[in-house]
Amino acid sequence: MAETLKPAAPGVGDTQEALEKQIATLRNEVTEINKMLAKRTVGVLHQARERASDLYDDASKTAAGAAKQVGTQLQAVSEVARKNPGTTATVLGGVGIVGFLLGVAVGLTLADTRRRWY
Repeated sequence: MAETLKPAAPGVGDTQEALEKQIATLRNEVTEINKMLAKRTVGVLHQARERASDLYDDASKTAAGAAKQVGTQLQAVSEVARKNPGTTATVLGGVGIVGFLLGVAVGLTLADTRRRWY
């Protein structure tokens, strides 16, 4: 006949039930902790997204202002160049000659003449 299993010692069944209850309680607590972490993570991600959006908006406004300022300055320079073409050609030619001479000087400075075979 089928016999029911009897605990090996008195109180073992009670201990097992108590452990199972503690395990169930711990599982519930872990589930609650996971839910809290998920909520906080969503909140942190939302804040980060808002900050990134604000930074992008600020950078966009700053870049637009800088582009407008550069456009204004370029327009002023081009207007002066149109009014004074001779002066503009002289200045640009002088800048070109100075740049060429600086390039030659740097090239000669960096050239290693000690290793030439001729």
